[in-house]
Amino acid sequence: MSPRPTSRPISWQSRLVHLLVRSRMRPHAHGPIDPAWVRAEMGRPRGARRWMARLTGARSAWHAAAAGWPGGELVDWPGAATDAPVLLYLHGGGYIACSPETHRPLVSTLVRRVRGRAFVPRYRLAPEHPFPAALEDAKAAYRYLLDEQGVAPSQLIIAGDSAGGGLALALTLAVRDAGWPLPAGVVAFSPWTDLAATGRSLDENTERCAMFAGDTIRRAARFYVGDADPTLPLLSPLYGDFRGLPPMLVHASEDEVLRDDAIRVAAAARAAGVSVELDLWPHVPHVWQFFSTVLPEARASLDAVTRFMLARTAAGAS
Repeated sequence: MSPRPTSRPISWQSRLVHLLVRSRMRPHAHGPIDPAWVRAEMGRPRGARRWMARLTGARSAWHAAAAGWPGGELVDWPGAATDAPVLLYLHGGGYIACSPETHRPLVSTLVRRVRGRAFVPRYRLAPEHPFPAALEDAKAAYRYLLDEQGVAPSQLIIAGDSAGGGLALALTLAVRDAGWPLPAGVVAFSPWTDLAATGRSLDENTERCAMFAGDTIRRAARFYVGDADPTLPLLSPLYGDFRGLPPMLVHASEDEVLRDDAIRVAAAARAAGVSVELDLWPHVPHVWQFFSTVLPEARASLDAVTRFMLARTAAGAS
């Protein structure tokens, strides 16, 4: 399923960021995947990330592990109202890399925009901890917010990028299946929803994507899938039943190899009666929202996310 091209103009900043990301990431697209190297590479530059997060004015504090799960980072806006939106953010990184620290600038930006709070769990990573470890930690984080932080489901938005976007959708399916109260909405940036790797864009965009080749995705999937069936809905939410889920917002790049993961999961959710806002953006890299300090396209995406979060949590409170 190929999308129709958008009529959005492409900024000069986007062209520059696209080139810079491509020059850093594409030389490694066809080589072996070493999780230790990916973790070190994705963790840089730590100082710049801390500086960018501080600029937002949001505060970060570590919340230690409880009840056998790894804990996470709580980010809040000073003086946030008790009924302000709360974001459960699941970081990307292919299930093998990244952390609350790597995603602190993006999460802090969202917290500043909605004047609310966020929790970013440090879920266990593959290959040391394959499926369902990340999902179990995400479920524990959800219960932590409801049971220990006293967050009302009507305040809560589940969000994530890339692997974290797929995990956000899988978590929402798991929450519904467990009979727990559902969140107010779900936000997914460039979500990885099909670890069976059947999307046409894996091949159609393999030369256009600034970060990955289609083969990168196929090889990376094995770390988290392990011995499981890659079409299990809680592993690849594309294959799930979306009936009864809350509204979703999905943003992806027209040029990325995961484009069809976003398109197809949005179509499946709509077919199940879920309200879905799907938006595709031209000539931006995978999870371009990281570059909101320089990219107008990133700020425009976050504008839409802010509106969605405020509207959904306001609707739940009324």
